Amino acid sequence: MQRNKSIVLLSVGHACVDVYQGAVAALVPFFVAERAYTYAAASGIVLAASLLSSVAQPFFGALTDRHPIPWLLPVSTVFGGLGVALSGITGSYALTLLFMALSGIGVAAYHPESARVARVASKGSHSSMGWFSLGGNVGFAAAPLLVTIVIATGGLRYSPLLILPALAGSVLTLPVLRALDTAPAADGGKGDAQGRDDWPSFVRLSLAVVCRSIAFVGMSTFVAFHVREQTGGGTAAGTAALFVLYVGGAVGTVVGSKLAHRWDRVTVVSMSYLITVAAVAGVVFVPGPVIYLFVALTSIGLYVPFSLQVTLAQDYLPTRVGTASGITLGLMVSVGGLTSPVIGVIADATSLRTALTPLIVMPGLSWMLFRTLPEPAVPKPLLEDRGEEAVQETVQSGHRAQRL
Repeated sequence: MQRNKSIVLLSVGHACVDVYQGAVAALVPFFVAERAYTYAAASGIVLAASLLSSVAQPFFGALTDRHPIPWLLPVSTVFGGLGVALSGITGSYALTLLFMALSGIGVAAYHPESARVARVASKGSHSSMGWFSLGGNVGFAAAPLLVTIVIATGGLRYSPLLILPALAGSVLTLPVLRALDTAPAADGGKGDAQGRDDWPSFVRLSLAVVCRSIAFVGMSTFVAFHVREQTGGGTAAGTAALFVLYVGGAVGTVVGSKLAHRWDRVTVVSMSYLITVAAVAGVVFVPGPVIYLFVALTSIGLYVPFSLQVTLAQDYLPTRVGTASGITLGLMVSVGGLTSPVIGVIADATSLRTALTPLIVMPGLSWMLFRTLPEPAVPKPLLEDRGEEAVQETVQSGHRAQRL
C-alpha cells in the first residue's frame, strides 16, 4: 500500500515538473506574437532550456549514483518552475534565455534522482515505472492548456502564475522522502546495484533516444505553426495540435507498458519506432484536419518506448542507475532542443514543411539501432521483488518474437 502511494505521489510530482518542459514549446507562439521573434529566435528559447539540461542531467545522474540526494526533488521542482515563471516578465531576449536555462537546470536535477527514487519505491516494476512516466506525459499534455489559459488572459506579464504547479509538486515529494527515510530496507537505492554493466548496448540505446528526441522536440517546437499553415486555422488550431501531441504521449506510455507484458521491451520499442516513420511523414505531408490524426499517431509511436527505455537503460547499467536515468530521461527531451535552431533557420529560409521533412528519418534510425539490441537480464534482487511479474517478463524475453 505504501509503495502504491509513493508511486502515485511521484507520478503527480513528475507531472508538475514536466509541465515546464511542455510549457517552453507552448510559450513560443506567444513570444513570436508579442515580441515578433523569428522562427530561429523562438527556437533559441527551446535551445536555452535544453542545452544546459542535456549537459547537466548525466552529471546529476553520476552524482546521485555516488551520493543519493533525495532533497533534490522538491528543490529542483521549484527551480524548474521559477525559470518559466520569470521568462515572460522581461522584454530582454538575453534574460529570457537565462530564465529558460534556469528552468532547464531544475529539470535536469530532478529527473535522475526521481527515477532512482521511483525505482527504489517500485522495486523495479515496469508497470510502476510506466505510471511514473505517465505522470510526466500528463504534465506535458497539460502545459499548452495551462499556458494558454494564463497567457491568453493577460499576456506574458502573467507568466509568474505558472510557478503554482512547481510549488504543489515540491510539497507532494515530501511524504515520499519521509517514507524512504523510515523504510526498514531503505538503502539509498544501492541494494539493486548488482550485475555487469553492458555499455555497448547502453550506448546504442542512448543514440536511439537522441534520434527520438530530435523528432519529438522538433515536432513540439513547430507543430503548432505547421498545423496552422496546413489547416488555415488560428492560434487555437496550433494549441490543439500541441495538446494532441502531448496527450498522445500519455496514451503511448500506457500502451507501451501493457505491450511489454506480452512481448519483450526491445521488440515493442523497435516496432513502435518503425511504425512512427509513416506517422511523422503524415504530419509533414498530409494537409487538412486529418493532420491531427497523424500528430496523435506520431506522439503515441514516440512515447510507447518512453518508460521501457528507462528500465532498459537501468538494466543495462545496474551499477549506475542514476547515470542511466539521467542520460535516457535527459536526452529524451533535451538533446532534441539543440537541433531546434537549425530547423528554425531552415524554416525561415525555405518553409516549415521543408524544415520538418528530415524528422521523418529520425524514428527510422532509432529502429535500426534498437532492432538487434539484447533484452537485458533482470538483476536477481529485483527479480525477487517483482515476483510473478518479473517471472513473466523473463520468460517472455527468453521467447522473444522474431524481430523485424
